[in-house]
Amino acid sequence: MLFNPVDGRWLYNAVDGYQRMMQPMSDYYLRAAKQLNRVSDVMNLPMNVPYMPDANIIKMFTTPRQFLKLNAGTLYVAHMLMNHYQKPTFGIEEVKVDNHYYEVVEDIILKKSFCHLLQFRKVMEDREKPMPKLLLVAPMSGHYATLLRGTVKELLPFYDVYITDWQNARDVPLTEGSFDFDEFVSYLITFMRELGPNLHVMAVCQPTVPLLVALSMMSTDQEPNLPQSAILLGGPIDTSQAPTAVNTLATSHSDDWFKQNLISVVPSHYRGYMRLVYPGFMQLMGFMNMNLQRHMESLQKAIIDFSYDKREDALKTVHFYTEYFSTMDLTSEFYLQTIDTIFQRKLLTKGSLKTAGRFVNVEDINNTAILAIEGEKDDITGIGQTKSVLSLCKNLPDDMKKYMLVKDVGHYGLFNGSKFRKMIIPEIRRFTSSYDALP
Repeated sequence: MLFNPVDGRWLYNAVDGYQRMMQPMSDYYLRAAKQLNRVSDVMNLPMNVPYMPDANIIKMFTTPRQFLKLNAGTLYVAHMLMNHYQKPTFGIEEVKVDNHYYEVVEDIILKKSFCHLLQFRKVMEDREKPMPKLLLVAPMSGHYATLLRGTVKELLPFYDVYITDWQNARDVPLTEGSFDFDEFVSYLITFMRELGPNLHVMAVCQPTVPLLVALSMMSTDQEPNLPQSAILLGGPIDTSQAPTAVNTLATSHSDDWFKQNLISVVPSHYRGYMRLVYPGFMQLMGFMNMNLQRHMESLQKAIIDFSYDKREDALKTVHFYTEYFSTMDLTSEFYLQTIDTIFQRKLLTKGSLKTAGRFVNVEDINNTAILAIEGEKDDITGIGQTKSVLSLCKNLPDDMKKYMLVKDVGHYGLFNGSKFRKMIIPEIRRFTSSYDALP
């Protein structure tokens, strides 16, 4: 491809080449960090020095140990920032249900070009009553579905959990065709038909919109496998409500600007060679820049925690950023169509959205209960954007609509962490049990 300084399509090759060139340096930082950590651990072993009290020995080695651990932590963070990440694994091997531990096995129920329908099957021969089925629709907004690992863990004791495991667009050959917003909706309808009836569905952030569209189409067609309930967490249903930095970015630039600056071509050594995508590294830069100071402070705190032997706190931060830095590419057609129809023209709330050539009639939803959940401190999806779904579904009885605003919770706290476990999960369980068709 010829170099064009005003076109971003060449950028993927340049950044990918740079990352691969720097990978040996990243690996070196990792090895050096491990070596310094080993030396500091040796200095922490019990020892006796004649005529010297134990307290003096500990004091003598404390400062050097902290210095070594501080350097080890710094090198490890440098490794993280330079590392070339692959898709993480869910790694959920067991779950505790009613004081018993059961093995968890990942099964691919349905395989499509851009998504695998994955089940976390619990090996429970001693349980007669089946658990309610819940389809967890993961965001297709830069991160892998493994970002919801904690969400899955918290849901497994109460539900038979399925998840949309989206594939990295760079790994899907051009021969598999395109994937846009309409295809996303089509995938969700296919998955709900496969898992229904007696199904609950839950969407986190971006997929709340295509899920609402899919429910509308199934309701219009009066399909028998329509979900009993839908839980929508922090989704951009009506982006005119309390606009955030994400909404402002989407509306402050033209379609041509996005094509010129954010769309690039997959390099030749990937299976999706020549596919136009919104690269993961660009998305990560956008995520980081929105809260750069907070991210830097968090990584610095992890280094200091590690130097003071607060290993658990440091590892918690490291595990989060290992997942956070693992990004996937989106097809250009999906990204651009979402920006245009949902954020710029707001066709869903205007009643003008079409999918597969048909108008989307949200008011046709009259038999699927809806729970809308928002975080008070959500800086990605503003307060009121998700709640708006309740007013859009005009023919859904009021007793089948519910809204929850979670105090002191940001965007990621809506589906991960202690408040999700203690406040949101109980509300979801109460809501779904009211519409559970199982005996």
